Amino acid sequence: MDPERADLLISDADLVATVDDARREVPGGWVAVTDGAVSGLGGPGDPRPDAVRTIDARGCLVTPGLVNTHHHLYQNLTRAFAPALTGGLFDWLVTLYPLWARLDEEAAYVSAYVGLTELALGGCTTSTDHLYVHPRGGGDLISAEVAAARDLGIRFHPTRGSMSLSVKDGGLPPDSVVQDDDEILAESQRLVARHHDRSPLAMTRIALAPCSPFSVSTSLMARTAELAARLDVRLHTHLAETRDEEAFCLETFGRRPVDYLADVGWMTGRTWLAHVVWPSAEEVQRLGAAGVGAAHCPSSNMILGSGLAPVMELRAAGAPVGLGVDGSASADSASLWLESRMALLQGKLRGGAASMTARHALEMATRGGAACLGRSGEIGELSIGACGDLVVWGLDGPQFAGALSDPVEAWLRCGPVAARHTVVAGRLVVENGVPVHAGLDEQLAVHRRVSERMQAR
Repeated sequence: MDPERADLLISDADLVATVDDARREVPGGWVAVTDGAVSGLGGPGDPRPDAVRTIDARGCLVTPGLVNTHHHLYQNLTRAFAPALTGGLFDWLVTLYPLWARLDEEAAYVSAYVGLTELALGGCTTSTDHLYVHPRGGGDLISAEVAAARDLGIRFHPTRGSMSLSVKDGGLPPDSVVQDDDEILAESQRLVARHHDRSPLAMTRIALAPCSPFSVSTSLMARTAELAARLDVRLHTHLAETRDEEAFCLETFGRRPVDYLADVGWMTGRTWLAHVVWPSAEEVQRLGAAGVGAAHCPSSNMILGSGLAPVMELRAAGAPVGLGVDGSASADSASLWLESRMALLQGKLRGGAASMTARHALEMATRGGAACLGRSGEIGELSIGACGDLVVWGLDGPQFAGALSDPVEAWLRCGPVAARHTVVAGRLVVENGVPVHAGLDEQLAVHRRVSERMQAR
């Protein structure tokens, strides 16, 4: 192979927003990717390499690939399920748990395939997932998801979710979807050994993710933290999502959710939390000082009536903040562009018009997500040696007419926008707005069949 020749060159962009340490923005910029990593980056006056393939990005904004820090892919099998549409979080969960108890490997694979394709269309190149429903006899659901991500070429960080408290133990889920602590921990260790790749360009990494304070035991939380430290993997859970959860923790543990988190050994930079809507001002400072990350899920927080998260306060305190689309059955859409725009609007609603900009939202969708997943410098930025993950966004057509002064602000203020090209490790997974993998129609038919089975009375 010619060492001077790149695998892919994105050329002549209206703007390349690198979101690197210096937040460099390059008008007329280009990006080269070789062997899965960014190998060159410059402006119109900088010499560019020859490339096996060149993509013309005139009229486009180029950003790092977006990073999704919280999702439940399997929930797209019960999207917009009518009986669950008007309740808060606890009502919604109790309605849907019996349906999710029908999950199996086929359902896990097809929901991941369809869900990751949907994410790629919205510019996502790395996604986590929180699969915490493991029915008896359902099979190896996490490995089925990993297989779908590998088939599609999406960078994937599934978490081994779990629930250990059923209704009879004072929790919310039915008996059929919970496991005991020893089984959960053994499975967690097995999946890390099988799938976790520690290399800087890794396509698959595993984290450990007991579901929430109201669905797992205190001992499982503490033992999972110990296992994660021993295996050197990350920790994820839902926390401080709703007032109901706060009341549950006070009644059950005599502690607020953040105090409970500290009690079980999770107040560490290894941890990132979903939602974090209701921490107190003092708790925001504690989370930031410990380096605990937050996955901000604005659409889900609105659709369930959970509240407006203190996003800029968490960032100011030092907490990494990323964005999450959350499960399809709560938010019903999985576009990180939409979540970035929603984060921008919510930030202005909470703090005033000047309190959040499109660049803040872009940072959360890229660098912030990378930090939550423990991959700062690897993903979420365009810099030499970082993973070759990027998005080409068209800024043309009627919705962008007149938007001449700031491509980054236009990207979120105008629209709606889908990715023109989504690139993971230097390979296109979306080209000209269309997924490149040929199996989507077949998988959509399977998805319809599995969804009908899951939703049957």
